[in-house]
Amino acid sequence: MNEKLLKKLEQMYTRYNELEKLLSDPEVISDTSRYTAYIKEHGSLSKMAGKYLQLSEIISRKKETEGLLAQEEDKEMSKMARDELGLLVKQEEDLFDEIKGLFVTEDTVSSKNVIAEIRAGTGGGEAAIFAADLFRMYTRYAENQGWKVELFDSSETDLGGFKEVTFSIEGRNVYQKLRFESGTHRVQRVPRTEASGRVHTSTATVAILPEIEEVEFDINPNDLLVDTFRASGPGGQKVNKTSSAVRITHVPTGLVVKCLDEKSQHKNRAKAMRILRTRMYEMFEGQKRDERDQIRRGQIGTGDRSEKIRTYNYSQNRVTDHRINFSVHNLEQVMMGLLDDIVNALLNYYKEEQLKHLAESL
Repeated sequence: MNEKLLKKLEQMYTRYNELEKLLSDPEVISDTSRYTAYIKEHGSLSKMAGKYLQLSEIISRKKETEGLLAQEEDKEMSKMARDELGLLVKQEEDLFDEIKGLFVTEDTVSSKNVIAEIRAGTGGGEAAIFAADLFRMYTRYAENQGWKVELFDSSETDLGGFKEVTFSIEGRNVYQKLRFESGTHRVQRVPRTEASGRVHTSTATVAILPEIEEVEFDINPNDLLVDTFRASGPGGQKVNKTSSAVRITHVPTGLVVKCLDEKSQHKNRAKAMRILRTRMYEMFEGQKRDERDQIRRGQIGTGDRSEKIRTYNYSQNRVTDHRINFSVHNLEQVMMGLLDDIVNALLNYYKEEQLKHLAESL
């Protein structure tokens, strides 16, 4: 039996019970944001809580059987006790293996929704078109998963591309499946604007951030500078006649976010705060991770925008993820949102690496 793992499991069970009490507190029930956040956390811990109870029962029965075996003089009864003890030891080992698997697949952020940001990189207009292609790819993948996509902000080009686009994806285990999409995506193809038929290489960067609830990260309103302005479309054309677009600056850090998708200034401000809260949390958590162990986001790359993670080669009908050296030859289907093969390969690799590190730390 591993004492470190058992201690961590016990802490999670304690937190699960704390949340059960909080969820019955009238003050919490009346606060929608807190109640929703606690419900999500409670749900994410429920499986571990159940495993802890199972393990506690097995450990209790094992101690009881060991006590009987130490006192029993009858050979037949001793044999029965030894058989029972062997069965309980096997059940304990199997349950520990199962719990280890849960530890590497169900962390505190796996079940969260995400804020996604895509920006055109090198390649001019073709890079912006590729950014729009990636946005459609993730949107279709989300639809296939039964998730909800909500556009926050975008900067369109005359050719139908995006200089940048920010959106949220909500649903079951969104971050768990999309967490490894962060980084630089590269496309190799003949641009539609290329008359000579030459293959060009362009890039777009993707950031996938777990969305942070208001109850999890507090921002001082006095640190914010809020501006309103009129949104404009491609070529500078006006989208709204009123100043409904919102720009929020967090003065201490210099972080700036904006949202102009809604016609309502109030809705745009609420969306902008969701982005700001998530970015600030990621910034501070990133600093903590760097200080603690210099390892960010598991073992599949760093998750930084600058890291080249994937190439989409149109002439070869190939998509290659360079972090795990994994390729599929169905590029058109991938761009239509059929990402399951790539996502599952990344998740399996991550799980194997995390199991190795868990074994080393125990």
